[in-house]
Amino acid sequence: MKLFIDTADIKEIRDLNATGLIDGVTTNPSLIAKSGRPIAEVIAEICDVVAGPVSVEVTASDHATMMQEGRYLLGIANNITIKVPLTIDGLKTCRVFADEGAAVNVTLCFSPAQALLAAKAGATFISPFVGRMEDIGAEGMLIIKAIIDIYNVYNFDTNVLVASVRGPHHVVEAAKIGADISTLPPAVMRAMYQHPLTENGLKRFTADWKNTGQSILSSK
Repeated sequence: MKLFIDTADIKEIRDLNATGLIDGVTTNPSLIAKSGRPIAEVIAEICDVVAGPVSVEVTASDHATMMQEGRYLLGIANNITIKVPLTIDGLKTCRVFADEGAAVNVTLCFSPAQALLAAKAGATFISPFVGRMEDIGAEGMLIIKAIIDIYNVYNFDTNVLVASVRGPHHVVEAAKIGADISTLPPAVMRAMYQHPLTENGLKRFTADWKNTGQSILSSK
């Protein structure tokens, strides 16, 4: 499974990208707004740091303006993925950009029916929001599994990108059912490698080694 980081915080992106574990970045207007900087400046910097796809969302609601915004955003860097909402205008925009060879992430997906339309529109990525589905009592992972099953039956090329991830458990469950990607807030990414038994074991090993009075480097 690929792991994307869901943030526009360049410091967080630089830090996590240095691990070599990050495959891409997703952003949205809310995340960009938090940066307090011009969108083109933020996106250009992110694209310079991360080699993988960087999803940047249009803010318009009508097809014509989505196209204008999308073309502007695509001009910022070569690894831009245009992000559009799962509306009829968003799907129309997706179809045009897909036909032109641009990568498109269709976001705000909450049902298999919506996901089917996005795949038919040529989406590179579909972003079902598992956390928000669970907020209203829906079985988020069952919906994601249904999307994966439909895509597999018809051999759609659209990647299932699990969004609105609230914790490592969502990442694990998504991986178990075969999702292509999870996009994670930085805090969730860090929580994935943390475990109290790992920390306790490391403290024990460190203490035992210190008691020997040795140093690996001084033994050269």
